[in-house]
Amino acid sequence: MMSYLWGQSHPFHAESATVENPAQLKDSNDPWMPCESVLILSCDACRKISLQVPSHLQAETLVGKVNPKECFQSASLILSSDPDFRILEDGSIYTTHDLILSSARKSFYISLSDDQRQEQKEIEIVLDVRGKKVPKKRHTKDPVLKRSKRRWAPIPCSLMENSLGPFPQHVQQVQSDAAQNYTIFYSISGPGVDKEPFNLFYIDKDTGDIFCTRSIDREQYEQFPLYAYATTADGYAPEYPLPLLFKVEDDNDNAPYFENKVTIFSVPENCRTGTSVGQVTAIDHDEPDTLHTRLKYKILQQIPDHPKHFSIHPDTGVITTTTPLLDREKCDTYQLIMEVRDMGGQPFGLFNTGTITISLEDENDNSPYFTETSYFTEVEENRIDVEILRMAVHDQDLPNTPHSKAIYKILQGNENGNFKISTDPNTNEAVLCVVKPLNYEVHREVVLQIGVLNEAQFAKAANSKAPTMCTTTVTVKIKDSDEGPECQPPVKVLQSTDGLPVGKELQGYKALDPETSSGEGLRYKKIGDEDNWFEINEHTGDLRTIKVLDRESKFVKHDQYNVSVVAMDAAGRSCTGTLVVLLEDNNDHPPQIDKEVTICQHAKDYAVLEPVDADGPENGPPFEFFLGNSANKLWNLETKDGKTAILRQRQILDYNYYTVPIIIKDRHGLDAKHMLTVRVCDCTTPSDCKMNIKNVRDFKPSNVILGRWAILAMVLGSALLLCILFTCFCVTAKRTVKKCFPDVAQQNLIVSNTEGPGEEVTEANIRLPTQASNICDTSMSGGTLGGQGVKTQQSFEMVKGGYTLESSKGGGHQTLESVKGAGQDTGRYTYTDWHSFTQPRLGEESVRGHTLIKN
Repeated sequence: MMSYLWGQSHPFHAESATVENPAQLKDSNDPWMPCESVLILSCDACRKISLQVPSHLQAETLVGKVNPKECFQSASLILSSDPDFRILEDGSIYTTHDLILSSARKSFYISLSDDQRQEQKEIEIVLDVRGKKVPKKRHTKDPVLKRSKRRWAPIPCSLMENSLGPFPQHVQQVQSDAAQNYTIFYSISGPGVDKEPFNLFYIDKDTGDIFCTRSIDREQYEQFPLYAYATTADGYAPEYPLPLLFKVEDDNDNAPYFENKVTIFSVPENCRTGTSVGQVTAIDHDEPDTLHTRLKYKILQQIPDHPKHFSIHPDTGVITTTTPLLDREKCDTYQLIMEVRDMGGQPFGLFNTGTITISLEDENDNSPYFTETSYFTEVEENRIDVEILRMAVHDQDLPNTPHSKAIYKILQGNENGNFKISTDPNTNEAVLCVVKPLNYEVHREVVLQIGVLNEAQFAKAANSKAPTMCTTTVTVKIKDSDEGPECQPPVKVLQSTDGLPVGKELQGYKALDPETSSGEGLRYKKIGDEDNWFEINEHTGDLRTIKVLDRESKFVKHDQYNVSVVAMDAAGRSCTGTLVVLLEDNNDHPPQIDKEVTICQHAKDYAVLEPVDADGPENGPPFEFFLGNSANKLWNLETKDGKTAILRQRQILDYNYYTVPIIIKDRHGLDAKHMLTVRVCDCTTPSDCKMNIKNVRDFKPSNVILGRWAILAMVLGSALLLCILFTCFCVTAKRTVKKCFPDVAQQNLIVSNTEGPGEEVTEANIRLPTQASNICDTSMSGGTLGGQGVKTQQSFEMVKGGYTLESSKGGGHQTLESVKGAGQDTGRYTYTDWHSFTQPRLGEESVRGHTLIKN
């Protein structure tokens, strides 16, 4: 091992970098003097390094070691300019053959390249041959160099991992210049001394020699940073602590191993050549980025071994396929015995093995096929929803996957849809069923062609042909059975005339017994007749009308009326048929229009009439329109397209209701007269029309229903009017009585213009005095009659208990006494006497009044 001593160097070790500037030297009185080697620092250690070597070097001799990381953190390429030397990735310099150095100094360059940064640097290596000095010429102007006091730090010292000894093994020696003047004692501290691992290193306190006591595992301790101390006997430290770094050089003592103990990859079968299967990785605990951890992968064995299907990239560990012939149906799993070896795969490298399992993923590259080429089965006629056959298939693909699950199809023979085929999910078998009755009398047997495919789409392999559907034939024999009547066809159409009267017979629905091909012994029953138009003959099935057939009935759809009939044999078996009565249209409905139309004067001066004919198109339009004679003065009627007409005003009419007679005929002349009510209104749309009743002429409203508030208002108004009239009458009567008859205590007659007495007249009230004794002469003149201003002259003599009427006509004076005659009791008169006396006279006055009014 190396020790440090001023002015000496140990062979085969990197010593120093040449000092370009002598002024860089510091105090030469530094007491620390490294033993056997001196490191002189330069401005840039990446430029020039000096190594002291002997003159004779054998092949594969370690000359020295440089640190490429001082130039690049990761150098991708390290080359030597001198073929006599080769450079390893860790910076170690080895001779390539036996070499004798004749000159005192030899130099060459180490070229470093960094691909990531695209940079390149060179390190100059100077070999100084020991024993041969290079003479240096001294000039008078050169300054005298004196060593100044400075500390010299030793280069890192290397310890070999797993060293075999003998132990204790000398590692290094340190000395201090202070030992010339003092008695110096040396000591060390740090990991390996007073820290874990304890007592690995110790130092001779008198000489400064450092020893290692046992072997070291680099994977546990890569380096040991220590500190050396120099002290006097009394504990004085003339020097600062000196840092020492002991690096443990790696020994290839760890074999690489695969990261996963069990590695399983999968790849589809029939994949292309070069398909990536997976990548294996291994771990090596030796120093990274050295030959000790440069791994190479290799496939030692494939199980089964023929043919070879896989390869591995030696550096990356990526496994790929080498052929497209991987067939899961032949072999679904492969095992690869893998090897990983360090030292770049060299034979002396450490290695380990592992097993890789590769599973092939299934592809649908095999078509299913039937186990038999043909099948035979039988079924009774008229049976439905019955399973008649099961068929098995074989598929080499992975079971219970879409690649092997079967889908069956009936390719031929099922044109009538009597059969259905499905897949049993548990057994993957084909299940053939009858879903529609079979008729023995029509077909005695049916031959079916059935094909099979997979649920998944077929994946064509590189070495296979296009798939073909596997098919088989199934012969189904139909067995005869005694069956019920047949209603064929299910729907029968019967034509009839619209308006067919009651009692007419129509041919009914006929069913047949397939065993006898006749309808004998069948019974018929009507089960559907919405409007009950027919009755059915139980034995023949014929129909008889019990209502007049009406094409315009709401039960007739598209000129068709349906009657459902059931036919039954003696055993109770039956069938059902439908009889469709197709009604031919009869022209029995004239055209009809709306009863009322509205003409809005602000929008248009006409109304459009759109008749509707309940008959069919053959008895409908074109229509003819005619106006009644009374409407020609106000209205004009124009036929538009045979289906509509325009009713237009001849002149602007008042807002009112008008009745317009219109006659409409269909194409065959069947007509109808309509009284159309036309409402002429002040509006823009018919819904906005609000006809004012004061402006309506000759308007006769329809039934009007008054509300309770309207009736109450009318009653209250009428009562108020009666009260006002009664009050006026009473006031007028009171004034007249006061003026003519001051003695109101007596019962007197009141003059009235009515033809009868206004009050009850009794005999006690009507008396004729024996002497003319005038209490009051009342003459009424200047009155009006009928608003014509005709004067009437009448004088009434009112006596106490009697009445005298004087008339200007003839100047006569008549009394009840004169009328009644002499000799009668004049004290009392009956109502009959009074009525006989007054009626003729009031009649005369009434005739006079009417005569005056006429004049």
